[in-house]
Amino acid sequence: MPDRIPSTGRRRALLALCLCAAPLLAPAAHAQANPNWPARPVTIILPFTPGGGTDIATRLVAQRLSQLWGQPVLVDNRPGAAGNVGLELASRARPDGYTLVAGNVGTQSINPTLYTKLSYDPNRLIPITEMAELPFVLVVTPKLPARTPQELVTLARAQPGKLSFASSGTGGSPHLSGEIFKAATGTDMLHVPYKGGGAAMSDLMAGNVDMLFASVLETAGHVKAGKLRALAVTGTVRSPALPDVPTLAQAGISGAESGSWVGLLAPAGTPKDIVDKIAAGVKQVVALPEVRQQLVDQGAIPVGSTPQQFTELISTDRKRYAKVIVDNKLRAD
Repeated sequence: MPDRIPSTGRRRALLALCLCAAPLLAPAAHAQANPNWPARPVTIILPFTPGGGTDIATRLVAQRLSQLWGQPVLVDNRPGAAGNVGLELASRARPDGYTLVAGNVGTQSINPTLYTKLSYDPNRLIPITEMAELPFVLVVTPKLPARTPQELVTLARAQPGKLSFASSGTGGSPHLSGEIFKAATGTDMLHVPYKGGGAAMSDLMAGNVDMLFASVLETAGHVKAGKLRALAVTGTVRSPALPDVPTLAQAGISGAESGSWVGLLAPAGTPKDIVDKIAAGVKQVVALPEVRQQLVDQGAIPVGSTPQQFTELISTDRKRYAKVIVDNKLRAD
């Protein structure tokens, strides 16, 4: 008869076999940790008022994610303190993938230096994906006689401190774009901050302020309708949405490039498989011809990056804007 393994020995042998197999089984188990996500509506906190570039791009993507996942993807505007109110709310949310936040260059790469005290830890939000780049354009009210950046500079130098530029809030990327422009041109202009890009845009079209640096996404329609005049885009290349508008460099002004982007983040601790699924979903959505065209028509550049690529972008821009903030001694608190 064959040797029999005693009961105790058999249990020990089975335990050893399970321990050896565990490392092989663990990755597969992790990959299937949330196979049914999303099983209910997903909320994207939008830390700004409706109407800005971040809001417009996020809503376009959210609508298509709803169709892709078969669950509502809701956009919840929670403005305040240059995006910090919404970011704090997101950082305290349950890390289960059902609460995300839309961030931009301001919330992720500017605020950590601009604010000496934040009510949340910006590193407690996991970068998921950059949805789109948002190039800026310098627009002026049609009441202003300047029709080129050089004419604007001449006008500003003749009236130091008289011309005004609006922004979506102190220390945001539109504000810093204005500061960069002032430094590059040696001009003195008055900064007028608003509570959101929508309010700044409305006052500009009403002629209550003279100019604004804002995303092509939120300005192209107004330019084409004749409600605003575009003088230059602030990126390194012309925008497909405004092909006749030169870059600042092409207009003879160097060292004034700026811009923004919009991406999704999640509370720290959100499972990796969910983060990866969201990133893959956004990449799939922004690659759809109709979505891509919608974004391009309004001045955005579709991206759909990986979590690692988005993390590196945030870090690079954080270092870049920190220098601008420190050099200009800017503080928001």
